Amino acid sequence: MKIDWKAKLSSRKFWAAVAAWITSVLTAFGVTDNIIARVSLIVTGIGALAVYMLAEALTDKARVSTEGILLEAEIENDP
Repeated sequence: MKIDWKAKLSSRKFWAAVAAWITSVLTAFGVTDNIIARVSLIVTGIGALAVYMLAEALTDKARVSTEGILLEAEIENDP
């Protein structure tokens, strides 16, 4: 079974699960609340950037695909 990393990395649920797991591990090792909060913020920030970049990539891909179709139609209809 192949993992669709693009879908995983663009999932807010995935990033929430990663942040929760890291928070749990840090708590288990007795790390201070201040450090845990900072690490959680970093992880959620990385998640937000990943979701944004993937969304922009999909938008650009759709736009290029649409422009390509429109350009092909113009060439076919040009006398």
